[in-house]
Amino acid sequence: MELNRQTDNKAAMSCIALVGNPNCGKTTLFNALTGSNQRVGNWPGVTVERKEGSYRYQNQAIKVIDLPGVYSLDVEDASTGLDEQVARDYLLSGEATLIINIVDASNLERNLYLTTQLLEMGLPIAIALNMIDIAQQRQITIDAQQLGDRLGCPVIPMSASSGRGVEQLREIVRDAILMADRPQAKVAYPALIEAALNEITESIAQQYNYLPPDYRWQSLSLLQYDDRQSLVNQDVVKQIATHRHRIHQTLGEDIDLLIADARYSWIHQMLQGITQRSDLVQQHVSDHIDQVVLSRAWGIPIFLVVMYLMFLISINFGGAFIDFFEIAFGTVFVDGMAHGLEQINAPGWLIGTLAEGVGGGIQTTATFIPQIGLMFICLAILEDSGYLARAAFVMDRFMRFMGLPGKSFVPMMVGFGCNIPGIMATRTLENPRDRLMTVLMNPFMSCGARLPVYALFVAAFFPRNGQNIVFLLYIIGILAAVFTGLVMKHTLLRGQSAPFVMELPPYHIPTAKGVLIRAWERLKAFITRAGKMIVIVVLILGLLNSVGTDGSFGKQDSQDSLLSAVSRTITPVFSPMGITQDNWPATVGLFTGVFAKEVMVGSMDALYKQLGADEASAADSVEEPEEEFSFWGGIAEAFASIPANLADLGNQILDPIGLSIMESTDNQEEAATVQEVSYSTFGQMSQRFGSSTAAFAFLLFVLLYFPCVSAIAAVYRETNLGWTVFVALWTTGLAYWVASFYYQAMTLSQNTGEALGLLMGLCIVMGATLVSLKAVSNRRHSPRL
Repeated sequence: MELNRQTDNKAAMSCIALVGNPNCGKTTLFNALTGSNQRVGNWPGVTVERKEGSYRYQNQAIKVIDLPGVYSLDVEDASTGLDEQVARDYLLSGEATLIINIVDASNLERNLYLTTQLLEMGLPIAIALNMIDIAQQRQITIDAQQLGDRLGCPVIPMSASSGRGVEQLREIVRDAILMADRPQAKVAYPALIEAALNEITESIAQQYNYLPPDYRWQSLSLLQYDDRQSLVNQDVVKQIATHRHRIHQTLGEDIDLLIADARYSWIHQMLQGITQRSDLVQQHVSDHIDQVVLSRAWGIPIFLVVMYLMFLISINFGGAFIDFFEIAFGTVFVDGMAHGLEQINAPGWLIGTLAEGVGGGIQTTATFIPQIGLMFICLAILEDSGYLARAAFVMDRFMRFMGLPGKSFVPMMVGFGCNIPGIMATRTLENPRDRLMTVLMNPFMSCGARLPVYALFVAAFFPRNGQNIVFLLYIIGILAAVFTGLVMKHTLLRGQSAPFVMELPPYHIPTAKGVLIRAWERLKAFITRAGKMIVIVVLILGLLNSVGTDGSFGKQDSQDSLLSAVSRTITPVFSPMGITQDNWPATVGLFTGVFAKEVMVGSMDALYKQLGADEASAADSVEEPEEEFSFWGGIAEAFASIPANLADLGNQILDPIGLSIMESTDNQEEAATVQEVSYSTFGQMSQRFGSSTAAFAFLLFVLLYFPCVSAIAAVYRETNLGWTVFVALWTTGLAYWVASFYYQAMTLSQNTGEALGLLMGLCIVMGATLVSLKAVSNRRHSPRL
């Protein structure tokens, strides 16, 4: 391994990197420079978001890299400093021709700490003195010209949110790229540290016969951190240890503190005569708002109102457009594709594969666009306005119990409407451990798609206390999430919860352009990555549901499909939770629930109708003549759904998760009409489940088991394949354990011996699982000699 050799990169497309503290306006500047010419992905090997864009200025193409927001480039622990590690490694790679260091003009001294490290790296830099308008509001004046002279680099006063100074920055970037000057300003450290740096630098030059531009940074890193010492030979390592001991013995402080103190002292001295503050101490608007927003009395109620509004906008208002996307995309990619293939006499298997499989997957992905898109817009507004940081502060104490920061509460809350945007919302969490744990807990938040299933079973088995049953299911889901968080906290995701330290940025009025660009980039990332997985899984499930046991197509939701045949074979596995062999349609429902939970109602209704022997069931099973395909008719129906759904939006304001569906469950005929199922389905369900105990055990499984394929795709989008498989296994395993334990405990008096044996077996399995997770955790966290 060698030290990074920075090179002057003057390729056809020059590259600039944006680096700065969190909440300094870096992303706003990135959006102002690049507009919609952006791509979002992950940095290699980690789940840290990589944003890349480009723009043209005077016929010159310039690539822009938005590095993670960091307070410094110090990396002591790779597990908790991924952002710092990514930023540091990229800066040292030499890929960027110029570094734009965005600093908050209203907090200049603290922001310049990162600048000192960039200077020590010997990088060509320009300073974007952002939020100059806020500094002026606080009666802070800054001499940008003199600051640039002392730092040895251009300094551009600007306000990225209003566009002030952006064009000047583009011009400075053009000139700086051509010049590629490296600032010569440097921090003066205590004499002992300077002597150590000189000797380490000489050793680097002797070992590599080369002295890189960032030699001062490399020497400081070697002196501070053990993880960099693999870059040099053992003689240099011993030399470093000697210097560390001498410095600590002589100066009486750890070297980290001495270096940080020297940097801040240099910054303070350098700013003399550059910044001036009014002697009049004022309380700013942000302070007035925070007296209410962060108060003990009003903090949590205001937070809940804000979350409710976000919930209402993303789930309910967004839900009003779901039918449009479903009908429109179904017309084009499902019905339209099938019609086109039929016109050229394509075989049935090809029509089923392309139209029902691929087209159905595209249609499913499209139905999540309005809700996820609006959720991202709401989150972008909360982030840009500065409120999200306050929300984290308000909920921190409650979430700390599970080893999570208060910021995790927002994705959990969103998960009650839909797990997919809830999982995607974990992007707002900076710490990888917090992000991962929140992702693992989110699937247990009972989403709105499960409510139709609850309503169907409540009408059939619990007509007099349906609200209590649904409320209990929501509580159990929360408890399962808490249990998961506590298990992960003490096993796979061990680690001390860092004390809550977060800068509360001043309130801003978000710009429409910035909000829309940020939301679009996140939505585009979901569509391009999660959408691929959705299409594949929907294709597989669709084929199993469409292909008959005789190889023919067109067997959707029938007893003769491969999916039904597979379900009949697997049904005995679910007997511990009360599903008998003749109740195999319930197993089919679980399989189709993997596709989408709300689909369970339709598939189970179709199968129970076919199994019914009475006249009503026979009448319901008569197939209606297939309507002739009309492309423009489908598009017109899609647009017509928007005003119809918006008209119903007023009824949803006080019922954002749709609990009003439960109002009809005390009358089965009315419930059948509301939920568009056959009345005979209730009789078949009562007959085949046999008891309300088995029905509630089934509901427990539906509540906790494998999230829908779209949610799993979102998990994959936010983590990796290993954690995605773990989520699928953990949720399904816990669901099976809870449902089986409940059923066996409730029927213990009826079949004491078998039930008692199963209960003991379940306890042993749970204990073994927890012990195994602990063992894996111990191996992962054990020190390597």
